[in-house]
Amino acid sequence: MSMQAWQVVRAGEPRDALQLASDVALPEPPEGFLRVRVGACALGLPDLFMCRGSYALTPRLPFTPGQELAGVVTAASEGCRARVGDRVMAVSGFHIRHGGFAEEGLALDDFCFPVPDAMSDAEAAAFLIPFHTGWIGLVQRGQLRAGEVLLVLGGAGGTGSAAIQLGRVLGARVITTASNPEKAAFCRELGADEVIEHRQQDIAEQVKALTEGRGADVVYDPVGGAAFTAASKCIAHEGRLLMVGFASGDWGRPNVPHLVTRNYSLLGVMPSGYDHAFKEKAQD
Repeated sequence: MSMQAWQVVRAGEPRDALQLASDVALPEPPEGFLRVRVGACALGLPDLFMCRGSYALTPRLPFTPGQELAGVVTAASEGCRARVGDRVMAVSGFHIRHGGFAEEGLALDDFCFPVPDAMSDAEAAAFLIPFHTGWIGLVQRGQLRAGEVLLVLGGAGGTGSAAIQLGRVLGARVITTASNPEKAAFCRELGADEVIEHRQQDIAEQVKALTEGRGADVVYDPVGGAAFTAASKCIAHEGRLLMVGFASGDWGRPNVPHLVTRNYSLLGVMPSGYDHAFKEKAQD
């Protein structure tokens, strides 16, 4: 049997790299994988990087991108927890060339959970990676405590928007950055206490002013580049700077002498390497 799927057939911008194919073979799930009839698939910055060929986990051509999906299980390899007919949200098998930009995609059984009845497919597809990344960063790695100041860089983005919401639930005072008034308003709707429009305001100066010179206890950075450098200038004594991603196109470049003399920690954040029991607890 065959299906339709958007495939990356060459490296480039999405309009040039993606091609709609109508004769893609329906994939058989290998060990540890499910096949899911896709109800919705999230769009993420890694999908753009995969089109360009600059993402670390870009598979060989041609492949179907789309890192996270929601839908109904249509096939499952032996030993999987999920069953045919289950409605699930999951991290896709994009890395083995079968992501969510298709009628049916492969999904990791180890990173797959039931979708609550009240949640739409679109909400479920956009939930898993941002909120698990936020949880790993703020709770597991950053040890964010109630009453602390959290600075979220790029608050209107996928993981940034999740970090704002989680930060508020965890009892932190949330400061975030945004590039324009519309994104700033969106961040406030999510619960940010203060928003810095970084194209008009200096991030480090504003954070210091808002915290009476103390700085942010935890910085959540999915942006990298100049934003990382600015954040390192306004982190509190014994603060934790979480390196999540590089939406700017460049990873943050640590200044080790500055890190040592200011006595803060630099922590990597990625929701991988954890067993299913840990992921299940985080999901709950």
